Amino acid sequence: MIQSIAARCLRAQSKAVLLAVALALSVPAVSAEAATVQVGFSPEGSARTLVLSVIDSAKNEIRMLGYSFTSPDIARALIAAKRRGVDVQIVLDESGNRDRASVAAMNLVVNAGIPLRIDRAYKIQHDKVIVADRQTVQTGSFNYTSSAERANSENALVIWNYPQIAVPYLQHWRSRWDQSTPYQSRY
Repeated sequence: MIQSIAARCLRAQSKAVLLAVALALSVPAVSAEAATVQVGFSPEGSARTLVLSVIDSAKNEIRMLGYSFTSPDIARALIAAKRRGVDVQIVLDESGNRDRASVAAMNLVVNAGIPLRIDRAYKIQHDKVIVADRQTVQTGSFNYTSSAERANSENALVIWNYPQIAVPYLQHWRSRWDQSTPYQSRY
């Protein structure tokens, strides 16, 4: 009887250990920094500030998807990131970037050595996303334009230090990069 009770206890302990190991393996690893979320709005200015903060925080890599791109300060921040050694790559919608301000912004970043591709596969490629260092995601309605900064009602959401969120955004970015064509500077 005592052996039977001991055997049941041992089996129960073994099951508990196996369950604990299974649970431990299913929980995503937590980065050294805790994940945080911030929101910003425009034209109040906090959306622009958040976007620039994400770009300025990047140490290794920036992947950007945009619908419209005219903002000189965002273009300058991307160029500054490139100059400090960050690998910057951009995919933009074709139809949202035909005007002079867009062409000027695109030429500025391409002439600074930043690879930029144009996505023509959809009626509009309406993504507005920046992924920094494979762990931070900025998204929302905020277009990377002067109008979004000063005139439109827009929002930006930043999820800091959460690689599990960054992975699907990077996969989405890669799919758009692969189907788009390189942009050539017009001057």
